[in-house]
Amino acid sequence: MTLAVGDTASVTRTYKAGDAADYADLAGLDSVPDRVPEPLVGGLFSYLLGVELPGFGTNYLKQEMHFLAAAAYDEPLTARVTITRLRPEKHLVDLETICETADGRRICEGRALVYVEDVEKG
Repeated sequence: MTLAVGDTASVTRTYKAGDAADYADLAGLDSVPDRVPEPLVGGLFSYLLGVELPGFGTNYLKQEMHFLAAAAYDEPLTARVTITRLRPEKHLVDLETICETADGRRICEGRALVYVEDVEKG
């Protein structure tokens, strides 16, 4: 798989209050959170890394997320991953992770480290 520093992928998702009810049921919570639960935001990064960039065969090694603001229901959130470093000799890819609202307000920022068996520098 040919990858290059600067490659990026993004996904936009709007969470509804019903999504939070489902999350509360699965997590065993007694009440529905009044904002989008942070693990649902983190799930956007998991989707991007496993499906989009680097994609199938990616193994998550480390994720660091700093939540800067609460995400409201019915508000489009755009998560983006960007390759910041490639280490093909170790099969490692470092990525920046960011999630923002439609007006550019940053909800979350962080980094991810993934293992990709057949990584090649582009």
